[in-house]
Amino acid sequence: MTPQPQADRFPCPGCSADMQFDPATLGMKCPFCGKTQTLAAPPAAGRAALISSHPLDDFVNQHAAFDPRPLSAAALQVSCGACGSVVTFQPPDVAGLCPFCGDSLVAQPKAADPLLAPDAVLPAAIPKDRAQAALRAWLQSRWFAPNALKRLARPDAVEGVYLPFWDFDADTTTRYSGRRGEHYYETDTYPETDSEGRTVMQTRQVQRTKWHPASGVVSCRCEDVLIPASSSVSESRLNALQPWKLDSLRLYDPAFLAGFKAQRYQLELAPGFEHATQTMRRNIERAVRRDIGGDEQSIDSMETQYFNTQFRHLLLPVWIGAYRFQNKPYQVVVNASTGEVNGERPYSLVKIVVPIAAIVLLFVIYALVGLLLLSQK
Repeated sequence: MTPQPQADRFPCPGCSADMQFDPATLGMKCPFCGKTQTLAAPPAAGRAALISSHPLDDFVNQHAAFDPRPLSAAALQVSCGACGSVVTFQPPDVAGLCPFCGDSLVAQPKAADPLLAPDAVLPAAIPKDRAQAALRAWLQSRWFAPNALKRLARPDAVEGVYLPFWDFDADTTTRYSGRRGEHYYETDTYPETDSEGRTVMQTRQVQRTKWHPASGVVSCRCEDVLIPASSSVSESRLNALQPWKLDSLRLYDPAFLAGFKAQRYQLELAPGFEHATQTMRRNIERAVRRDIGGDEQSIDSMETQYFNTQFRHLLLPVWIGAYRFQNKPYQVVVNASTGEVNGERPYSLVKIVVPIAAIVLLFVIYALVGLLLLSQK
């Protein structure tokens, strides 16, 4: 796996304070004196072969040397007592609030548990102020949202977090059997009553389908099948944030995490691949339907073999805000590489009922005034 430096503090050359990763410059910046420092440039070819991948079978069967290690030598982790999320951070950052549910992280931090080290990280490219601007625009479009949601507009309400993903590649061969449907048309005669009440016979063209047996073998290459390895943010929400700018992946370096929180994978590698096969199966099914051809296709069976299966452990960045309403947590997430926003919101019954009641009351008042005026005539 990718080697990690021994020291994970990044002292400022100007004032010796701890520098943080700056998405605006993709380098390090001191939050106190403002001095900046560049990081190693990415490979010229973008997402180059320098970012290693690993044979899946070797790791699942534990044939490969597995050298678990924490995200960084100085990393600490703390578990949220409310939602169960495990949050990793680097001093001098502190635990604070849980970025996933907004509850206080009161448990005592401990040294981060070792894990299968990340191969690559997608550096956050959206600075916090731009993420907050996107978040405010999202908030302004939420009608009837409770006031609790407005706390997300505060500067301290969103946090940068790197979430774990498994990235799978595989070659597949699929044997299938099914049927190919071909459309044809027949003339159908039917009775109809005309305007004078007489029954007349009419004709129309009706589509029919003739089915033929079909079978064969298709080969597919599935690449960059991303599977979220976090259960703290729903998969549907993370999928809605796609696409991720994987061309900008960088070899993992703890410097990218300075000033951000991170999360270790909650979905292990083998179950992650099982989940990936569901996504691959949808792509394979489309290839099978193309191979069957015709106007319609019916698939009876598919038997798929996976080989040359490779994986990468990636950390992808989000800005996330969490709040509670009626004791239920809600999240709004910003893709920190594109600025895409996805979130959930409750509806405030007060904000819905009060305007409706005011309108009803206004109509009642107008009606009473109208009746009063009529009675005086």
